[in-house]
Amino acid sequence: MAKKQGLDLVQVTEKVSPPVCKIADYGKYLYQLKKKEKKPTKKGGETKGIRLRFKTGEHDLLTKAKQSVKFLEQGNRIKIDLILRGREKALMAQAQIQVNKFLDILKELTPIEVDQPSKRNPRGISLIIKKGNEQAKNKEITE
Repeated sequence: MAKKQGLDLVQVTEKVSPPVCKIADYGKYLYQLKKKEKKPTKKGGETKGIRLRFKTGEHDLLTKAKQSVKFLEQGNRIKIDLILRGREKALMAQAQIQVNKFLDILKELTPIEVDQPSKRNPRGISLIIKKGNEQAKNKEITE
């Protein structure tokens, strides 16, 4: 029957008795299998963004940190951007202190790892973090 249609008899699974077969083009079947194997190779989820400002208050930092924890638990990475405007660009040291303050709040809530260290760009400072392991957090607490 398969030869009449110009197709092949493809065995879908070997584990079941009797074996399961279907009539299909064997080349197309192999292509679909390769495509299915490549699909789940996505690394680290997507990148979510958290935008901070130079004058962001302590409570607002805590709120953004809690939102960041939700993103990290979903398996996403987080890009933290501290936006500087005008004369704020001259105060890069204070801006770095603000980013470190946010990271300290976040470290209290969940273990994190810096994926890309902070770097200065024309609009301010940005860095990317990802979820760390629990052992690293427990190690920090004991020290």
